[in-house]
Amino acid sequence: MPRRVEIILGPTAVGKTGYAIRRALEVGSPVISCDSRQVYRELRIGTACPSDEELAAVRHYFIRSIPITRNYTAGIYEAEAVDLVNRLFAEGHETLVMCGGSMMYIDAFCYGLDDFPEVPIQLRQHLMECLREEGVESLASQLRELDPVSYEELDLSNGQRVIRALEVSMYTGQPFSSFKTRRFKERDFEIVKIGLERPREQLYDRINARVLQMVSDGLEAEARSMLPYRNLPALQTVGYREMFDYFDGQWDFETTIRHIQASTRHYAKRQLTWWRRDPSIHWISA
Repeated sequence: MPRRVEIILGPTAVGKTGYAIRRALEVGSPVISCDSRQVYRELRIGTACPSDEELAAVRHYFIRSIPITRNYTAGIYEAEAVDLVNRLFAEGHETLVMCGGSMMYIDAFCYGLDDFPEVPIQLRQHLMECLREEGVESLASQLRELDPVSYEELDLSNGQRVIRALEVSMYTGQPFSSFKTRRFKERDFEIVKIGLERPREQLYDRINARVLQMVSDGLEAEARSMLPYRNLPALQTVGYREMFDYFDGQWDFETTIRHIQASTRHYAKRQLTWWRRDPSIHWISA
């Protein structure tokens, strides 16, 4: 039988974790997470990590496995996930289950990434501070001067993407776009993408309820414990960003909750927009 990786993907709160665990138990596989935030040890509530019961049901990889201070990228994930998959196949697995909603991590695993230079963390932290104090428009203006191609191609509302392009351009003196080759890497195993979907109203209701559950579980305290690290890339995340603004006095607590819900709904919409362009995904009802 061909070696096969089934990737369970879909928008946040659609029900990926439960589906992936059931499928993993069917085929005798662990669950390999492809979530760019659940990988951090300190981020449990705000990232909707699997519960203790779910983690006990089947072995999970890349869940709360690295410290928040580590500069973990999609390129590092690609290398580590491909290595893990090959080791698991060598142990006798024929079908492996991967689960998550991070678009860049999934693309990195499936197709590989271009080789971009590493940038000093101090430069990234400086740009993160600029993003917080001046807004993404200021950084986008700098990017337009240094790399007009990336300025036209990127989602300029996504601060992390703008910073990534800007930091490479500033550090190397060459446009970020010049490093892109768009050459896909060959994988020696089959990849099957299974997308979970729900009616929009139902999905949004689940998102709103999940945010309220996070608040009940202690999101505010978790975010407050992350204040010393607020400028790290890992904390530029829905839920934590809004809580940091609340701590800064930008709005009251009830408004903060509404902002988190709205930002999460917007993120789910962006996930679906990204994946609708991929004809290889087999969509099923969650």
